[in-house]
Amino acid sequence: MKKMLVIGLAALLLAALAVSVAAARDNGALRASATLVDPAGNVLGEAKFTEDAAGMLHVNVKVKGISPGLHGIHLHAVGSCSPDFAAAGGHHNPLARQHGLDNPHGAHGGDLPNLVVNGAGNGRLNAASDRATLSAGSTTLFDGDGSSLIIHAGEDDQLTDPTGNSGGRIACGVITLN
Repeated sequence: MKKMLVIGLAALLLAALAVSVAAARDNGALRASATLVDPAGNVLGEAKFTEDAAGMLHVNVKVKGISPGLHGIHLHAVGSCSPDFAAAGGHHNPLARQHGLDNPHGAHGGDLPNLVVNGAGNGRLNAASDRATLSAGSTTLFDGDGSSLIIHAGEDDQLTDPTGNSGGRIACGVITLN
């Protein structure tokens, strides 16, 4: 009886996920977003995610109020932001690769180019990745514990495993289907 209840609950959860994914589709594209906050909970910006029909994930980030320069930005393995953002876990890395877009043994599914922030503290990133998806599968951001987007204090060197020496976590947003 207990086994049947567990199987029934699992089926119900899978059905709910399928409905959520179907609802997030817009003209054949899956969409998701994340509101980025600092450790005090102040909103710094937003990230939008679109998976196109070919399975390419497009990431668009806009932020304000961050120190000028280059900042590492990554998809993280857990959809949670604690006060110090440690709850987001490590980088999304379902294929067990090494870190860095320039690493011959990389890259993590969560590796992205650096976020560029201008002198006024405004930053923008438009990137695409074939290493992470919104749809179901081995590289999905919507596994059992979800995913988040983290902005780091410093530049990602795109090579050093596991984080690119990008420093502390200064902003976090949990990724949710739209």
